[in-house]
Amino acid sequence: VQLQASGGGSVQAGGSLRLSCVVSGATLRSYGMAWFRRAPGREREFVATIRQSGGRTYYSDSVKGRFTISRDNAANTVYLQMNSLKLEDTAVYSCAAGNPILSSIRDANLYHYWGQGTQVTVSS
Repeated sequence: VQLQASGGGSVQAGGSLRLSCVVSGATLRSYGMAWFRRAPGREREFVATIRQSGGRTYYSDSVKGRFTISRDNAANTVYLQMNSLKLEDTAVYSCAAGNPILSSIRDANLYHYWGQGTQVTVSS
């Protein structure tokens, strides 16, 4: 299973970006999908997830209301729409696939497959 993330870039604060993560070697609907991020000097942080069954979404408090995770099973692709970007959103964003139980969706160790990461830089 391979995950290919793209869509990162540089944007001014208040702007928007959409990240994509294409899954190959497996059917997307077999997995819950998540986005994590790591800022310089900080631990990897959970951003959002969309469940394998039912498609329910969950977000970290820091992005709730600004980011939207979605999936297109036909295209084997998961998206992260990021609006109202802030300086503190600057990080390398990685997509991940797995099926952790609901109480553990923020635990990166429970995701089996990872993309390579895409850089998002927000400037003032």
